Amino acid sequence: MELSGAFSAQLAAQSHEPSSLRTRNAEKAREVAQDFEAHVISAFAESMFAEIPTDGPFGGGHGESVFRSLLIQEYGKEMSQSGGIGIADNVFKEILKLQEASQ
Repeated sequence: MELSGAFSAQLAAQSHEPSSLRTRNAEKAREVAQDFEAHVISAFAESMFAEIPTDGPFGGGHGESVFRSLLIQEYGKEMSQSGGIGIADNVFKEILKLQEASQ
């Protein structure tokens, strides 16, 4: 896998950073991993919600599709923050491996 120039330069610069900055980078990596997991969970949930009928007095329409999408995104975020399905842990480990390899 080939890294872009800016990304690899940033990773190389991290090797000379104080440990407190590396800790913040690890926190940022964890946040990115959780965001990725939330996106994946939302994609799964989107396909599950697609089959649910929208009947009733407030059912259907463009407004419901917009709000349903927002609700599903929030479901994904909450599921990821409350333990998720393990994707964030694996992504976080891979990010750390990439950072260590560049140092």
